[in-house]
Order: sequence, then structure tokens, then C-alpha cells
Amino acid sequence: MKKSTINFTVELDQNNIPERILWDATDKPKDTPSETKSISVSLWDSQQKNTMRIDLWTKDMPLDEMKRFYIECLGGIAQSALSATGDEKISNEINSLCERLVEMIKNEKKN
Repeated sequence: MKKSTINFTVELDQNNIPERILWDATDKPKDTPSETKSISVSLWDSQQKNTMRIDLWTKDMPLDEMKRFYIECLGGIAQSALSATGDEKISNEINSLCERLVEMIKNEKKN
């Protein structure tokens, strides 16, 4: 059986706040770690019937990029929900929320 590994390395400052996040994967085309400003990992615990989450971002992650990151995460969830369940209604609802959030951010920038 083929195995694939994903690794995250988080460099912390003296207050345990992430300064740098690196990730690597065995199936990634580039064979050296790549840097990122934010990660969000969700795991389904089938025993407890709940979700465990890991959300990390570096202290220099710009606020506007953080908002975009989470909107894009939601958009990805919409597509994943559609692929995994075939439920177009829930996918469309999530995408509608993303559209409203994008408009909200555009309005914030205007003000």
C-alpha cells in the first residue's frame, strides 16, 4: 500500500506565537519545504462524532489575506461537500455565504 506523509514545522517566538510555518509532503512536486502564512486542518473523529481543528497563522499574516484565506477555505468546503455528498443545496448555501462575505470585504475597503 502506498503511503503519503504531510508534515508541518512551526517556528515559535518566545511567547509561542508562530513566526514561520513550513510544510512538506511526500507527493509534493518540490522536494524542499514550502513556507506558508496560515494553515487550517480539520479532522473527523468518528469515535467522538466531532471535528478536531488545527488553525495556525504567523504573526505577520496580513488581516486582509487572513479574511481571504478563510473565505477560500469555505469555498473549498463547498466543493468538497458537493464531491463527497452530492448535496448541491448545501454546497450552494456555502457558496452564497462566500459571495456575501466577499461583498462585505469589498465594502470594508471602500470605507
